[in-house]
Amino acid sequence: MNFTTTLLHTPPTPHPHPHPHPTPLKTPHLPRRTLLLTTPLLTLPTPLSLATTPSSPDTTITDRLFMDFSICPSFFQTRNLGDELSRCKDTQLLGRVILGLYGNLVPITVSNFKAMCTGTSGSCYKGTLVHKIFPGKFFMAGKQGRKDKGEVSPPVKMVRNVESVSAKAFELRHSKGGVLSLCLSENDDEDEVKLSSNYHNVEFLITTGPGPCPDLDSRNIVFGAVLEGLDVVTSIASIPTYKPGERIRQYNELAEFFGDERARNARAIWNKPLETVYISDCGVLKVAKTTLSPTLP
Repeated sequence: MNFTTTLLHTPPTPHPHPHPHPTPLKTPHLPRRTLLLTTPLLTLPTPLSLATTPSSPDTTITDRLFMDFSICPSFFQTRNLGDELSRCKDTQLLGRVILGLYGNLVPITVSNFKAMCTGTSGSCYKGTLVHKIFPGKFFMAGKQGRKDKGEVSPPVKMVRNVESVSAKAFELRHSKGGVLSLCLSENDDEDEVKLSSNYHNVEFLITTGPGPCPDLDSRNIVFGAVLEGLDVVTSIASIPTYKPGERIRQYNELAEFFGDERARNARAIWNKPLETVYISDCGVLKVAKTTLSPTLP
């Protein structure tokens, strides 16, 4: 009887080499074009001479001006038609505020403000009212109208302020109390005054602190700061103002919603000081150096 035996061939188990060597990997051959497309771009260091950093606004103080603020208790009680605040007989001086102006940053705004303080513009802030006070925020002065009502006469000798449409003029912030700013969004000159072909905006505000006023930023031109007399600014901020009741406010909002023009006129007396605060004197301070050390509000 024949038996056929099939033997399975088992490969011998390789003996480990005492010092194994890894099999080298083969680098695939890539065309030059593929290498160029797949190689990441290297960022080269920029030389210091070519590096650009944003420049800070130039807040060098080029001019110093003063404003004296006073109270005339009897102006709206005993005055005769045509009387001006500068002739008030029972004036009570609140104090003097020294203002530093940024003439390098906004030269036209600064030049116009100086012209209003000296009277070379054909008008002057002297003898005009502080007509609005917003407690904890700012007060406003320089509203145009009739001089015998304590308002500013429209200036006739003034350069048109093209800085009001320049982004550079809005770089500074209303960061604390004592910031001097030209009113643009906050301006409340009457429409008949604004529509004049010779209209020049001269209304200004000073922040009273204690905190910043971010709602004023990028809408009004900061062009200076209070250097001395911040206590006078604080005194003005503490003067009581007219505040309408909640029901009056609701009626006013409803009237404005329906397009009643009287709603806007009624708001003109809101936040008016209950005492007659006015600029009793103003002008330029003479200093030995034309350019003073920089300061930022």
